[in-house]
Amino acid sequence: MKFGIIGAGMIANFHAKAIHAMEGGELHSFFGRRADAVEALVAEHGGKGYTDLDAFLSDPELEIVTIATPSGAHLEPALAAAKAGKHVICEKPLEVTPERIDQMIAACDEAGVTLSGIFNRRFNPAMAHFKEAIDAGRFGRLTLCDAYVKWWRTQAYYDSGAWRGTWALDGGGALMNQSIHLVDQLLYLAGDVVSVSGSTACLAHGGIEVEDTAVAILEFASGARGVIQGSTACWSSTGHPAEVQICGDQGSAFLADEKFRVWDFAEPAAHDEIVRAELMQGSVGKGLGANDPKAINFESHMRNFEDVVTAIREGRSPSVDGREARRAVALICAIYESARNNGAKVTL
Repeated sequence: MKFGIIGAGMIANFHAKAIHAMEGGELHSFFGRRADAVEALVAEHGGKGYTDLDAFLSDPELEIVTIATPSGAHLEPALAAAKAGKHVICEKPLEVTPERIDQMIAACDEAGVTLSGIFNRRFNPAMAHFKEAIDAGRFGRLTLCDAYVKWWRTQAYYDSGAWRGTWALDGGGALMNQSIHLVDQLLYLAGDVVSVSGSTACLAHGGIEVEDTAVAILEFASGARGVIQGSTACWSSTGHPAEVQICGDQGSAFLADEKFRVWDFAEPAAHDEIVRAELMQGSVGKGLGANDPKAINFESHMRNFEDVVTAIREGRSPSVDGREARRAVALICAIYESARNNGAKVTL
């Protein structure tokens, strides 16, 4: 299937690399407002370049659009793509409020096209084992389910784009931009959250509207409790790995980026040896994207794109459809609501 990319920055370049590497997809075109940026992407990756959105979307060869614009600028191109009959894959967060996401879902439903979010951390091999263990009930009664993102961003990072650190276009700070991947993983593994109490602050950066540090206490539908800690104010020479931790009365597993730090169950299973041989963290390494947003690989993006192509061809919803991608945004917005009200409990 032929892909077109909306956006001409770092993430668009990253999407192009993933599309070139994937099976079932071909890079067809780029759209961006700045002709020089579009020309640079075409020179590096090939394909057609457009600075007119209508012309880009009216190309009959184009089948799937990926959106790589700032977070709060996802809605309008998604609506235009759906109206043009193109399938839509949108970078995280799908949009910055549940209400804006609902508009995207409705438009794609009405047009009969697929809407998928990008939560590429779901597609690494360790997550498949993690989810299998959850679904098999190996943890027993879930008790504590947590996510920790203790990253660092320089002041120059926030100063590099006028949209960064704004409510309108970033949608939030350390939670909405950086921690959302771990929030998604936590919901995917531990299930729905029914209430939350949150606190946010900006402690290490200036000139931004949003938080660089946040904590939240969660109650899950299962009865389990949990914590989310998200920050871009935790300096480290190498960057701390982001962790999702699930504990129950029969097992515990702690996933640090793409490798397990803990994999321990009361009852053994056949694939435990595979996990211990191939997916255990040998030593504490650099966190993926923890200090540098460019320091990530595109393999899991590639798998995310491949899942969407396969779903379209099989006539089913992709693993991270619009409704699934909405869940993390709804939880983060509930944390922000609680924080604005001095930590008052918010029910989801």
